[in-house]
Amino acid sequence: MPRLLHHRLDPSSRLARLMFAEYGVAVDLEDVRPWLRDAALLEINPAATVPILLDDGVPPVVGTLATIHAIDDHYTPATVDSLIPSDAAVRSEMWRLIEWVLVKLNDEVTRYILEEKIVKRDIRGAVPEPGVLRAAKANLAEHLLYFNWLFATRHWAAGPMLTLADFALAAHLSTLDYLGDVLWDSAPETRQWYARIKSRPAFRTLLNDRIVGMPAAQGYADLDF
Repeated sequence: MPRLLHHRLDPSSRLARLMFAEYGVAVDLEDVRPWLRDAALLEINPAATVPILLDDGVPPVVGTLATIHAIDDHYTPATVDSLIPSDAAVRSEMWRLIEWVLVKLNDEVTRYILEEKIVKRDIRGAVPEPGVLRAAKANLAEHLLYFNWLFATRHWAAGPMLTLADFALAAHLSTLDYLGDVLWDSAPETRQWYARIKSRPAFRTLLNDRIVGMPAAQGYADLDF
């Protein structure tokens, strides 16, 4: 059985977990806090990031892109459609949006909120910086404007079919939603899309997550939110 080193609120780890769940593949989850730079983690990945995919007889698969490709290549059952579409135009749009989420949304919003609210809990004397959180939330509002426009013109992120882009975006928004930072009333089209993907059986693995000492925001696990 594959094993995934992850953090419960790390969006890239959540993306990998969603893929496994959507494909119906069991995976052992091992919680780590990569910012503590544990020696065992650094031996596998000197960058001290997750996810890391481990399985018997093969080298560790390190990093977001390597992990999602490995899951799709090696763990997709023949009876389940791949989340990477065969249609070239849809596939190109999917990768464009995945890059938007993994790079732009992460660098302007998610990583700052996680650093301030989660990472700093393990740093003695550190407290969240209100100015950083305000800037990240302002950036999130701009991203939501774009996503609202997107979902006003299409059913799923990359077009007419569910793709990996939907799970990438849902992984980030679910992290931010756990922490109470998504103003859903300002994002009606995105909210409707999120309600659809949140209702999929694969999403149960995320909705059951809890962080010790930091309960989920109200409505996080509700399908009707």
